Amino acid sequence: MHKFNQIRNIAIIAHVDHGKTTLIDGMLKQTHAFRDNQAEMSEEMILDSNEQERERGITILAKTTSVFYQDTKINIIDTPGHADFSGEIERVIGMADGALLIVDAAEGPLPQTRFVLEQALKQGLQMMVLVNKIDRRDAQPAVVLHQIEELFLNLAENESQLQFPVLYGVGRMGKVWPQLPKNVNEPGDLRPLFDEILRTVPAPQAEKQQPFKMQVTNLDFDSYKGVYAIGKVMQGELKKGQSLRLLQENKDLGLRKAQFILTSVGLNRQEVDVGRAGDIIAVTGIDGVKIGHTLADMSIKTGYPMLHLTKPTLKIQLSPNTSPFAGKEGEFVTIRQIEDRLNREQKTNIGLKIVSITDGIGFTIAGRGELHLSVLIEAMRREGYEMEISKPEVIIQEVDGVKQEPFEELTVEIEASYVGVIVEALGKRYGQMIDSFVNEKNIARMVFQISSRNLLGFRSQILTKTRGNGLFASRFIGYKPMSKQRQKLRNGVLIATETGMVTAYALENVQQRGEVFVKPGEQVYSGQIIGVGKTARDIEVNVCKTKKLTNFRSNADIATVLKTPIELSLEQSLDFLEDDELLEVTPENLRLRKRWLDPHERLKALKRADNRK
Repeated sequence: MHKFNQIRNIAIIAHVDHGKTTLIDGMLKQTHAFRDNQAEMSEEMILDSNEQERERGITILAKTTSVFYQDTKINIIDTPGHADFSGEIERVIGMADGALLIVDAAEGPLPQTRFVLEQALKQGLQMMVLVNKIDRRDAQPAVVLHQIEELFLNLAENESQLQFPVLYGVGRMGKVWPQLPKNVNEPGDLRPLFDEILRTVPAPQAEKQQPFKMQVTNLDFDSYKGVYAIGKVMQGELKKGQSLRLLQENKDLGLRKAQFILTSVGLNRQEVDVGRAGDIIAVTGIDGVKIGHTLADMSIKTGYPMLHLTKPTLKIQLSPNTSPFAGKEGEFVTIRQIEDRLNREQKTNIGLKIVSITDGIGFTIAGRGELHLSVLIEAMRREGYEMEISKPEVIIQEVDGVKQEPFEELTVEIEASYVGVIVEALGKRYGQMIDSFVNEKNIARMVFQISSRNLLGFRSQILTKTRGNGLFASRFIGYKPMSKQRQKLRNGVLIATETGMVTAYALENVQQRGEVFVKPGEQVYSGQIIGVGKTARDIEVNVCKTKKLTNFRSNADIATVLKTPIELSLEQSLDFLEDDELLEVTPENLRLRKRWLDPHERLKALKRADNRK
């Protein structure tokens, strides 16, 4: 076990792709958190262990790792870089005493960076800045530093927060410098970064002589030791086997016993006999513990205030799969299995709100945005669940008798040639441009304010029009009075009339009517959406039709040319939905469908909707 005299707790903040995970990999390797022959020494993205994190290139779950430098243990808290995971961000920032802001030397600070930095400054964390990727051809470290200073000027709570050390680095090379180097190939390592952490980040203000007290800021689980209650020891020390009081603010929830105490060493948790003041520890044996609860010595009767998180802004309905293919591709298909899984999620993902639907079978799930909700859906489908999802809806609030809806600040970075396309698309959605400029590389950066309701579906619509170019990032800025609602911008859909196998013969005719989502040989059912049409009206089509067999053959039989079908991602599928449609999610497939599969039921529902208008 490592011996250390001091502790530093530092949160790392960065936008997606600005090099945070690569830098943490280098910190682990250069402090020999792994033996030289361990597999991790040659791995990258070590900390992003979650499968979705690796694929999406984002951090979803806040994690703590640690390195030992000189006689100090440095706990590194890896924060999510996306505002949709604000529940995670708001909690874990509270465990840190300082923060390192990493900014790409070419891209500069981006919207999600702003959100997490704002939280860190509100908590009064001592800040450090690393201008990373200075080896990029389009790097502009001086310009980016000026942008960072402007950002601090806008967000700082007091004048002292405008003074912060600046380092320069190339994370993938494992090099950091206290001044901008003339040549990135000159020798270097991460020692300047470690030295600056020891200088800038204060030791945790945790009084060792006081009785033990800790707020639970995270939970983890494994089948061997059960639930881990994770937090920073705010005062005192915790000994293995010690009796504890579990508190919810001033409410006593009873006595517990610290079965095991664990602390992070590198990426692993190691059992220790004592949890030290200021350290981040995990405690097992605490039944009924929730995030926000306080663990305390028997002599303490009052806990910390419960954590108050930003409210969800978007909701979906999630129900068991009711399509004709239900139960054929998944392992977990019943309402009880889905309910058990959501209850487990609720314990650790407190940014989500999950409520049973009173007049139906299913659940309303509210979260901070499309990404927050889609990560849960994707995790469940990979675990073998089948379900159906409704169109996402924003959550409306009433303030002083006035209906209000969530608004977002949307930043778009795109080639200047696409500016007209973006402005037109957002104009139709009642987006208001508040800032724009074009840099010398002919890249335009535009900032809009737009209601979350009118922003829904924008990403999937615009990706086609801009051929996948551009960077789109949004952050929640608050509730405002209801704005105008955009008109329906999507065309009508192509609906399968038959259940069976898609044929090339049928698709050749159907593709004249629009873009298709299916390919020959695929199984479809009546009422499934198999494409998007060229007009505003929904069209019913038979994609299972076969050619009548004759002895006569023509060149037309050979010349069947089919377009490549459109493949929608999970987020694009959610964006695509209208009120009368559902998304069927299984481990193997995503299928769009009409809520009412029978055409007569669809017609009745349409008449009912018209009568309500």
